[in-house]
Amino acid sequence: MEIYGYQRKALHSDAISTLPLYRSAPPLDVRLEDFELFAIDRLRVLKGISDGLSRGKKPEEIDNLAKDLWKANMRHPEASEVVNKDIISHFVLRLVYCRTEDLRKWFLSMETALFRYRFRLESAEAQRALMAEFDLPYKAVSNSEFESMKDNLGQVARSIGQPLTPADTKFYTVPFEEVPELVAGRRVFVHKGHAYVAMNQVVSLVATQFRSHLSKALILTNRKWTSSIREQEKDRLTPIVEALCTSYLGPDYSEPREFAEISIRDIDQIAMSSFPLCMRHLFEKLREDHHLKHGGRMQLGLFLKGVGLKLDDALAFWKAEFSQKVGAERFDKEYAYSIRHNYGREGKRTDYTPFSCQKIISSTPGVGDHHGCPYRHFSEENLRAALGKMRVNSRAVEDVMDKVRNRHYQLACTLTFEAVHGTSCDAGINHPNQYFSESQKVVQSKQVEDV
Repeated sequence: MEIYGYQRKALHSDAISTLPLYRSAPPLDVRLEDFELFAIDRLRVLKGISDGLSRGKKPEEIDNLAKDLWKANMRHPEASEVVNKDIISHFVLRLVYCRTEDLRKWFLSMETALFRYRFRLESAEAQRALMAEFDLPYKAVSNSEFESMKDNLGQVARSIGQPLTPADTKFYTVPFEEVPELVAGRRVFVHKGHAYVAMNQVVSLVATQFRSHLSKALILTNRKWTSSIREQEKDRLTPIVEALCTSYLGPDYSEPREFAEISIRDIDQIAMSSFPLCMRHLFEKLREDHHLKHGGRMQLGLFLKGVGLKLDDALAFWKAEFSQKVGAERFDKEYAYSIRHNYGREGKRTDYTPFSCQKIISSTPGVGDHHGCPYRHFSEENLRAALGKMRVNSRAVEDVMDKVRNRHYQLACTLTFEAVHGTSCDAGINHPNQYFSESQKVVQSKQVEDV
């Protein structure tokens, strides 16, 4: 797949199905901006599915979620280019996620979940065509065999709420160990070591094959990446590829959104009601120690900028704290510049954006540092204590700790938000400033109700 051209050849196929199997990279020329944008759009779909699975959504809920995510993100202004976007985005992300075992594992699981959803949308004829492409060695059940097994098959079908359709229903016999999820769920009839799999269940067979092929392909892609591509593309593609898996995909919150500004007078109250744990911890340490190291100042300072603390108020706020430790004169000489710099008033005049959850989670706090993500960096004892101070009930604390143990740090923060505010947050928390914004909506709506 060439990544520098400005024209693309259209893919033409007479296949019944529009669901690609991604067997080999297409001979397409791809503009560099499309290389990244297509990958980001697909990543939004995969991360949305990942969030849904982490929250324990049921299969039908995941299907609805995948449908909405695909519709929202994988469109293209030109209808003829939709399939190309699908294929290009998959292969770009295959390059992004081939590089470590953890990345491969995540990508493999999410792409397989997406494939399952899309396969179920296909017609029975298209599904059989896809099965043929995989060349699955499974035997279709003959009409006479179906008749002899009909009562048993019907009993299983009724037990799972899927009564048999007319006698021409297609079944396949497969070794039972190849469909463990169907056997475990008692969703198939097993006889003499073989499972009888209905046409509406063959997604389990095909998804297993899809996952196996993709797993092998990721290993091969990793070899190519490490042996040649990374070095050859070090000045062009490599920075994009290495950054994509940690990309934050939402608003940058460089400017306050729904809530115009906050004042120093109200900041303590707002911190208690609407700061996420990472920012609340930094705020409390600043009030307690009258000092934060550089990482903490950046993380909290840009957050406060994003929620609406104006530059003059920011300078007054930080000076009031730091002067108690280092004196007003030293603050003016050593610290005021960096605050003005964050607001784009010094140096290159860059308007710096608040840190996303992904950036905060990936940071590495040292001794004496207080920045980073508490869900990742706190000990279990300290995290439980911090959640207790936020009045998270004991049951919710256990749910949060369960997500932390499974390294779902943003979901842990989402559960904290829901426990503190008594409302759901289906979008999930992806940014501290998003947490603040959503919190303020809840707080203000309750104030209106109380009036």
